[in-house]
Amino acid sequence: MRIIPAASQPPVIRLPLSTERCAAGFPSPAQDYLEAELDLNEYCIHRPGSTFFVRAIGNSMTDIGLNSGDLMVVDKAERAQHGDIVIAEVDGEFTVKRLLLKPRPALQAMNPAFPTLYPDPEQLQIFGVVMAFVHKNRGGD
Repeated sequence: MRIIPAASQPPVIRLPLSTERCAAGFPSPAQDYLEAELDLNEYCIHRPGSTFFVRAIGNSMTDIGLNSGDLMVVDKAERAQHGDIVIAEVDGEFTVKRLLLKPRPALQAMNPAFPTLYPDPEQLQIFGVVMAFVHKNRGGD
């Protein structure tokens, strides 16, 4: 796993944010005005000192739209809750899975081709909570 720390003082880059939502079903008429500006650092990173980036490898999380090669924004200070997508250590290796706490601790793959993992609760180490991920449709890394 290659960890890339978030910049402690990232430059502010504000980009236009449209007031209109984009229909994922049927098209709607486009609007020509903006709601505000959006800084992706501010939107995705709440604690720069505890945030890092990790590139996903594999296909166990494709049902939530996380594909191999996508970039995950991970906060190691965030307290993991039931249902969170987390980076966890299992048998000395890191994995990204959905954390289930009930009825017993489990790490659930989001692809039916992969099994749910049931690590020893005493040994389960959560490295961080995935706060966002970036999936590029075009272009390289």
